[in-house]
Amino acid sequence: MSVDKIIEQMAKSARTASRALARCSTSKKNEVLLKIAEELVKNEAYIKKENKKDLSQAKEAGLSSAFIDRLTIKDATIRSMADGLKEVSALDDPVGSIVKTWIRPNGIEVSRMRIPLGVIGIIYESRPNVTIDAAGLCLKAGNAVILRGGSDAFYSNQALAGIIKKVLPESGIPEEAVQVVPVKERIAVNALLSQEEYIDLIIPRGGEELIRFVVANSKIPVLKHYKGVCHVYVDESADIDMARRICFNSKVQRPGVCNAMETMLVNKKTAKNFLPEMAKDFTAAGVEIRGCSKTCKILPMAKKASEEDWPAEYLDLIIAVKVVDDMDEAIRHIEKYGSDHTESIVTSDYSRARRFTREVSSSVVLVNASTRFNDGGQLGLGAEIGISTSKLHAFGPMGLEELTTTKFIALGNGQVRE
Repeated sequence: MSVDKIIEQMAKSARTASRALARCSTSKKNEVLLKIAEELVKNEAYIKKENKKDLSQAKEAGLSSAFIDRLTIKDATIRSMADGLKEVSALDDPVGSIVKTWIRPNGIEVSRMRIPLGVIGIIYESRPNVTIDAAGLCLKAGNAVILRGGSDAFYSNQALAGIIKKVLPESGIPEEAVQVVPVKERIAVNALLSQEEYIDLIIPRGGEELIRFVVANSKIPVLKHYKGVCHVYVDESADIDMARRICFNSKVQRPGVCNAMETMLVNKKTAKNFLPEMAKDFTAAGVEIRGCSKTCKILPMAKKASEEDWPAEYLDLIIAVKVVDDMDEAIRHIEKYGSDHTESIVTSDYSRARRFTREVSSSVVLVNASTRFNDGGQLGLGAEIGISTSKLHAFGPMGLEELTTTKFIALGNGQVRE
């Protein structure tokens, strides 16, 4: 069978499975998640054996140590996947919940009820744990899912898929509710993106190149997250010690993730007191500073920033620093160079904090806190399937509720429209 036919058949069967899954009780879905978690732990040796095939090929291909680290499945990785499923099982089920209710003058009671999206396609790179994380979240939200992992993690993903495929029918859920694309060919992605008749949403997780490819080629709505160009603005009223802690954590704690700070904006009234001590912290941690002309006058060791630095997502121990005249200039800079991901202000002025949260349009805007808090778990969602910088249909970290939509329910007692 051709790749196109394989993908079409998967999409058709996912649509059928989604209808059955939408009717599943919360207890049934939780039972399945806990059973998959149990089977993951039982099959540790098999999963790691298959993962070694991917690791061997990655090393032969000369892929980076960072890539190989993301690809590696350890005992701790398997325990983390199992624990994640247990956490999702403990979360409230959004399906069937009533969001809002009101009564019209004619007596009809109108409400909005949460329902699954239907069938979700997820395209991702390298990290095999996404297979389990995404499957668990989609199942709990009542959605069927088709997963297309990177070819570099092919054997690992197929091993994980086999475990899920075994558990689902044993628990009375169609095995087609979770499917992993069984071929390596890149054309499988194109085939998946053309199944608009059966798939309701595509979620790409990976680098900017992958996401732009998906957006350019999909006939299905796509939730986008091109990159995370995140800013911290240090206001003139900022507590200097607090600002140092927040900026250091935002940049250094995990520099290779999308919610790490890439550009630090500093009010000119604060710069001379703040930047020298902040630079000492950054330099000790191995951070390269690229600054505007005003920054370089205060920090002679800083490299002169170019225009390419302001929209850059370094994902590394590099930071761009700009001294701004006021908050107006900081907001204009964010509007011009930001990616609608995460921004933070450090200030002791309540009115400026309120204005910053109101005027900055990114998916998460923080006051006196690190950008690293733009994360589903950290914000109380329990888990996330990714961070959307699209304003439709979700914006920011996507938890269970963001994997559902709402429909209107209207209850009458004989009313007819005049």
